[in-house]
Amino acid sequence: MDKILVANRGEIAMRIMRTCREMNIKTVAVFSEADRNSLFVRYADEAYCIGPAASSESYLVIDKIIAVAKQSGAQGIHPGYGFLSENADFARLVQEQGLTLIGPPASAMEVMGDKLSAKETAKAHNVPLVPGSDGAVEDIEEAKVIAREVGFPLLIKASAGGGGKGMRAVYEESEIDEQLGLAMREAKSAFGDPSVFIERYVTSPRHIEIQILADTHGNCVHLFERECSIQRRHQKVVEEAPSSVLTPELREAMGACAVNLAKACDYVGAGTVEFLLDEKLNFYFLEMNTRLQVEHPVSELISGVDLVKQQILVARGEKLAFTQDDLRINGHSLEVRVYAEDPQNNFLPDIGKLKTYRLPQGPGVRVDDGFEEGMDIPIYYDPMIAKLIVHAQTREDAIGRMTRAIEEYKISGVKTTLDFCKFAINHPAFVSGNFDTHFVEDHFKPEMLDASDLDEETALAAVIGMLEQDAEMSESVSGESASISQWKLNRRIN
Repeated sequence: MDKILVANRGEIAMRIMRTCREMNIKTVAVFSEADRNSLFVRYADEAYCIGPAASSESYLVIDKIIAVAKQSGAQGIHPGYGFLSENADFARLVQEQGLTLIGPPASAMEVMGDKLSAKETAKAHNVPLVPGSDGAVEDIEEAKVIAREVGFPLLIKASAGGGGKGMRAVYEESEIDEQLGLAMREAKSAFGDPSVFIERYVTSPRHIEIQILADTHGNCVHLFERECSIQRRHQKVVEEAPSSVLTPELREAMGACAVNLAKACDYVGAGTVEFLLDEKLNFYFLEMNTRLQVEHPVSELISGVDLVKQQILVARGEKLAFTQDDLRINGHSLEVRVYAEDPQNNFLPDIGKLKTYRLPQGPGVRVDDGFEEGMDIPIYYDPMIAKLIVHAQTREDAIGRMTRAIEEYKISGVKTTLDFCKFAINHPAFVSGNFDTHFVEDHFKPEMLDASDLDEETALAAVIGMLEQDAEMSESVSGESASISQWKLNRRIN
């Protein structure tokens, strides 16, 4: 495999292409008309336009992508995450056309892509489950019977899909009729499947996920855990590895469950098994993502393993070059997602031009992005601009390093989540490790960022005042009106 088509865009396309270049593998980009001038298009060895801006007419059109793969002579296709990365029909067609998908087989996607079949597989292999219905709930009366057995509060969840769509919390029996109907209609609209199931609502959950890696020779390992509990709208915004609350025994137990589940569905490549962890440190299977995760860099930094490289090696048919006993946790890593969103307006997505775009630098700082200064943030896709990742020897050092990196990251022209992320990682709840997935609703109010901005403005005004006072004193002593150092002024306040 010496040429790979990357069936994605933006930062993940760049991430994959950089590893390919290190492996001396040629890359092929496919792009929409909206992405014609994007960095990943220029970085690839070859690039082909596959349609208009709408992903339904470009990045999601299977026939176009396979046609480009054949035209370019690419032997493999890496789907990244999102778009077609968990589409079993795409995976199957890629194989039928004599190409290699750098990802798991279609059968594994089908088993784990449906939450009900995933739960059945987990149950059969003694992976702990949140108490709830064994299958899809058919009607209101059945839902009420199950609800009484499970107890309140409970969650009604769509069988297909994720991201909080088709999910409803129910706190008492009188709410079931309305919430069940709403969940089924939302699931039907979002995923084309109205199937829902019921499970107990874990009221103070932490979101813990285990990174796994499997080859075609029966070997499977886990690369420890990531904690992804800082979320808005059920979407992650801050991730770290390792978790601040897992004991070595709990880590080993969760890792073993994740590996067993991967083996149960004949998994191949990189994948993630997600769990809920309650306040008593009981863990429950949530779902399996049959692809590379957005937050994979934190696992790479604490394990020293390039996950994209391993995906490619596995797709080539090679055995994993290491065992579980070879893997060790090295230090601590944090990742924040830099979204074009306004945290002071309910995280509403923002669009515009990146008038200023300057990256942080220095030891232990990594930025995965696909933008440059002067580029527009398109309205057609996910509003994530970049992932800012740091690595340090301790969690405390990682928080300090991330704070410094956020302060160095200069973006103007659009609202971003950087200020919120700085607020979150320095909040006493996060610093102490005493937080859960309700962090935003429990600890964040938009006006808190206003106060932070005001503090910075006050401090800046004080610095400028001191510099002006120094300049006046210097002028009075020397008698030279031009002795104010503009260099010093700029150096202090920029």
